[in-house]
Amino acid sequence: MNILVLNCGSSSLKYRLIDMPSETELAGGEAQRVGPPTAEPARIVHQTAGQPSQTRRVAMPDHFTAFEQILKLLTEELCPAPDAIGHRVVHGGSRFHQHTAVDDRVLADLDAVSGLAPLHNPPAVRLLKFCREQYPHLPNVAVFDTVFHSTIPECAYTYALPPALREDLGIRKYGFHGISHQYVATEAARLMGWPLRTLNAVSCHLGSGGASLCAIVNGQSVDNTMGYSPLAGLLMSTRCGDLDPAVALHLLALHGGNPQAVEKLLNRQSGVLGLSGYSGDIRDALAGDPAHPGPNERLDETVQVYLWRLRKYFGAYLATVGHPDVVIFTDTIGETVPLVRQTMCTDMQAFGILFDDERNNQATSLPADIATEDSPVRVMAIRTNEELAIARYTDEVLRNTPHHETQEALA
Repeated sequence: MNILVLNCGSSSLKYRLIDMPSETELAGGEAQRVGPPTAEPARIVHQTAGQPSQTRRVAMPDHFTAFEQILKLLTEELCPAPDAIGHRVVHGGSRFHQHTAVDDRVLADLDAVSGLAPLHNPPAVRLLKFCREQYPHLPNVAVFDTVFHSTIPECAYTYALPPALREDLGIRKYGFHGISHQYVATEAARLMGWPLRTLNAVSCHLGSGGASLCAIVNGQSVDNTMGYSPLAGLLMSTRCGDLDPAVALHLLALHGGNPQAVEKLLNRQSGVLGLSGYSGDIRDALAGDPAHPGPNERLDETVQVYLWRLRKYFGAYLATVGHPDVVIFTDTIGETVPLVRQTMCTDMQAFGILFDDERNNQATSLPADIATEDSPVRVMAIRTNEELAIARYTDEVLRNTPHHETQEALA
């Protein structure tokens, strides 16, 4: 089965065509700068297996156009036609506790929870609807970031609000980046030669955009730094992370009771971008502003706030796990910025972490173990692969879905 995986961002569309169950990647790439025109032209960076990558500039005013251009490119490259489409959906709300084939009922439920992840769910759901309308012969599967966190215990997911609010409105911690956290935990267990069901870990998904930590006990998520939405927890690219609720109330009053204005401020204009006033990428803050060389107090402050929040949560999650077997670093920052890993793991001997600075600085080929040989807790940098994970879940869902139900989902 050839599965086309779609990972829809607010202004991008990553894709992979993967043969299952062999897990052979046939082609893949990313449509960039989807939406309104930007300073640089929209483009698709594409690679077919065994061939050099190519960049095609093409107007993509929306994700529908981007998807059509991707299919056109796959056809031109003589890639096999997809047999199914797997979609990453960030938020499943309280309605989805497992990945699922998509039918009209599922779409209605997805519409109901789209507002919980305003940067990611709406474009993903719109694209999912378009795929079903334009290519009704292809089954679609929704793969949720929240499913891995369905094992978070009640004491960890409950907010201190009246029961009527929590139950009627579904207000609770959900957790995110579950696809990535589960993938790298599975990889860590494989590398250590352990079954996943016995693994205790702290997984650090540190992206250039979103970021979260996950506490894993016996292979299951027991806590995640994100919450009701992806806005909570760590300091991120444009998201503020943890915030006193009174600040949101004050901002709401300042903006005349306009929740959209406050949501835009907290989700899109805060975080590293808001602190630095320069860039939403912590790597830029670490490198400094080349246009203004020399000391930069604002960038220094941004870095210190970013690292403080990381280290505080890291210690809390080590304590939550109790006796971790491994700490895992993944995604763009976790995989490529040794300073961040070093700052988090230095002087953590009390938790059994003996960190090797030399191994850390030389960890360019992943996976890499960056703890000392005698460290009771292993520390690993592992490259995440959400697209492969989505293909695995899509394949599993379709193989376990009776044929008549699959046909009903396509009706």
